[in-house]
Amino acid sequence: MLLLSGWNSIIKIIKLAYLTILILFSSQLMAADGKLIATPGVSQVEGSAGGGLVPWAQLAGYASQDEVAANVFCSQAKVDDFRLRSCGAQLNLYDRVEFSLAHQSFRVDALDTDIEQRIFGAKARLYGDLVYSSWPMVSLGMQYKHLDDNDVAKALNAKDSSGTDWYLAASKLHVGAVAGYNLFWNITARYTDANELGLLGFGGPGENKEVQWEGSAAIFLSRELAVGVEYRQKPDNLNLDEDDWADIFVAWTPNKDISITAAWLDLGSIAGSDDQHGLYLSLTGYF
Repeated sequence: MLLLSGWNSIIKIIKLAYLTILILFSSQLMAADGKLIATPGVSQVEGSAGGGLVPWAQLAGYASQDEVAANVFCSQAKVDDFRLRSCGAQLNLYDRVEFSLAHQSFRVDALDTDIEQRIFGAKARLYGDLVYSSWPMVSLGMQYKHLDDNDVAKALNAKDSSGTDWYLAASKLHVGAVAGYNLFWNITARYTDANELGLLGFGGPGENKEVQWEGSAAIFLSRELAVGVEYRQKPDNLNLDEDDWADIFVAWTPNKDISITAAWLDLGSIAGSDDQHGLYLSLTGYF
């Protein structure tokens, strides 16, 4: 209870700081449109800018080096035996640093329960531009995760109810590379011991922290419409044959105020329940 109280206090402080920054930089937020449409990506289920499953090197929103941008998002994934809802907010300071908050609710039908997780993320752009630099854009990020209730994680022999993922992401957009269409790709290396994103705790009887690889690729059929795939390796610390995740997605960004992403998910085995397939839908609003 003491740890939970401390985490809630931290969340309140972060939220207050976030709102303060929004107020202080409101004029810059209104002008945050310095990037090409759709190039910031969408919102990842853990709160970072990227695809649905994978954080990308891009920072959230359309802020250029003299602008500030903020986003809000909500996503839902529904597979055979589980449902994941994730909502949160992102802040981009001068296209150099991104901060994010996310709250996840994981519905387990078999147990008639919801597992709640909160995530605080930060990402720093280390090098490059998605479009204009010769080499890929590179960013370093972290995601601190904490379970509100770790009863299920403890029952599965997870070691901890909180943990921190570190990742290094490289992204590049090649203009007109495939029959005149723009080609995007991203590779992310994540150092983690999170079980099912952390929803089933962290660590366990099996291997602990190790590097997992994630990737995304997409073709832009127009400036506003992209179709692509994602793949995400995941550790198997609980010896439950935790599978890697994959999706096929369509992302539509009609303007710089909103983006909508839909995907078909192949999540494999989750906590012993095999063949978890379903749909994903996400909405992001840009300020």
